Amino acid sequence: MKMVKEVYLDQAERMVRNSLTSGWVTKDQVYQPANLANREILDPIVEELLLPGSEFRDLYRLEELYDLSQQGRSCLILMDHYSNFDIPVFHYLIHQGSPRGLQIADSVLSLAGIKLSTDGPFVRAFTEAYSRLVIYPSRSLRILEGRPEYEAEKKRSRQLNMAALAQMVRKKHEGHIILLFPSGTRYRPGQEDTRRGLPEVDSYLRAFDYVLPIGIGGNILRINPEGTMAEDFVVPDVMVLQPGQIMDARKFRESVRQGLTAGPEAKQRVADRVMEILMELHRSAKAYRRAFLPPNHPADVDGVLF
Repeated sequence: MKMVKEVYLDQAERMVRNSLTSGWVTKDQVYQPANLANREILDPIVEELLLPGSEFRDLYRLEELYDLSQQGRSCLILMDHYSNFDIPVFHYLIHQGSPRGLQIADSVLSLAGIKLSTDGPFVRAFTEAYSRLVIYPSRSLRILEGRPEYEAEKKRSRQLNMAALAQMVRKKHEGHIILLFPSGTRYRPGQEDTRRGLPEVDSYLRAFDYVLPIGIGGNILRINPEGTMAEDFVVPDVMVLQPGQIMDARKFRESVRQGLTAGPEAKQRVADRVMEILMELHRSAKAYRRAFLPPNHPADVDGVLF
């Protein structure tokens, strides 16, 4: 397998030259609209890496969620996370699968961890091809505990997340669908803690009318455990996105919390249930895509069939 920086160096350099953002995010910059020039470069990369059989299944469910958002309802997507190309694949397959694909995809506003903006110009150039709200995940803050910069970063994380929350409230009432990765990070084979949902998911569900879970099968940008995103491995693959049922967000949350008092345990229970649902959808997507995999395909990495 080859690294993304080796295969697509020319495209990456063009995207870096097109970049509209810096490596520093302030509370006034948490909303970052798509850089369409970079999306024009990235879409052909995604198209090249997607093998026949790639599909956004049951796309009508996302269309129904979009219609709800246009009626003034606040709508949330909770999606699996295996790769920094999950969002590009999400957008591309929606465009291909629906006459309304472009307007639906462009209504989606992803919550993106701050590392995607600060990990260097290569990663940032790819990330900014899609509209996003920059947040400071609790997982990113926890790894700084005990370091000299922890208190300053803790204060900064509060400022950024408060600004992102204010923007999210505004955008969800303007017809935007908010997309959240409930694990807060990409799944890393052999590290099951990266698959666990963050307790903050509970608070997001409380703030929305409807929620749509989406599982993913396949991965065209495999994590390189010894490198950065620029050194992740590109693998042509069959990508299948499988949505579940649209749910009343608050009723779902209340049903999971039933019998539990308010507190960390209740929040984590909700996050755990979300991840269970995503795993069910992931297995469904994985089973569907298996029929399309070519012989000797490198689908199995560290014992994990994507």
